[in-house]
Amino acid sequence: MLLPTVLLCLGPTAPPSRADSADTSARRDTQRTIFSDAEITDGFLKIAFGAEFRADLRVDRIRKFDQPIRIFVDSRGEPDRRNQVAGIVADIRTRIKNLDIAITPTRVDANMIITLVLDRDLERTIRTIYGAARARNIERSLRPQCLAGFAKDDSYRILRSEVLLVVDEGDFVFYDCAYEEILQALGPINDDRTVPWSMFNDDVSMGFFGVYDQILLNLLYDPRLRPGMTKQEALELLPQVLPEVRAFVAQSNATPP
Repeated sequence: MLLPTVLLCLGPTAPPSRADSADTSARRDTQRTIFSDAEITDGFLKIAFGAEFRADLRVDRIRKFDQPIRIFVDSRGEPDRRNQVAGIVADIRTRIKNLDIAITPTRVDANMIITLVLDRDLERTIRTIYGAARARNIERSLRPQCLAGFAKDDSYRILRSEVLLVVDEGDFVFYDCAYEEILQALGPINDDRTVPWSMFNDDVSMGFFGVYDQILLNLLYDPRLRPGMTKQEALELLPQVLPEVRAFVAQSNATPP
């Protein structure tokens, strides 16, 4: 039985003209890179558990893929951003140690579908994917500009993810939404405004995969943290996992461990 969970990302209202703008570069260069264990643990528990849009009530467990992730990109609008998606996926793959993720040219081989649409077609595409009733709830509750959701089994293993991205709202909005939605389609589906260093915060726009979120995703995809684990079970394991995650993320970003 598939149990869908849905979440969105809202892009910034005044995006720079290019993804690699001075603004994005400045954000990347000045991002905070050193965090206490308490700050990491707090963010992990808030982001990896719960869900902003709750299609069911069972959101108190770890949800993640436990199989290779293959992504098919369905481009339905101009500009064609498939190459940009491929670059984002490649960046994510290099920064999450235990994640097997790649683009596939064949839809039937994919367990994540990324659909690229024009802004004017977003609502219609949401209705097509999620049905009219659920689409009304999504649009009423969230007013989405881009959207991610997944279907999981009764063991909380993600079986399939869907990502919707608007292509014609500027480069910064695209990169900001694409990173957040693709990453949230991997399991950390909750947004929380009390985590100031994370893109999983509706008040934060980044346009890149920051160090703090790399730590969270590497924790989630460490094989010792299994789908279906409770917060307490995860808490007991984090002290074992965190030193290795810190070392990997520091090496990946050439930052102090």
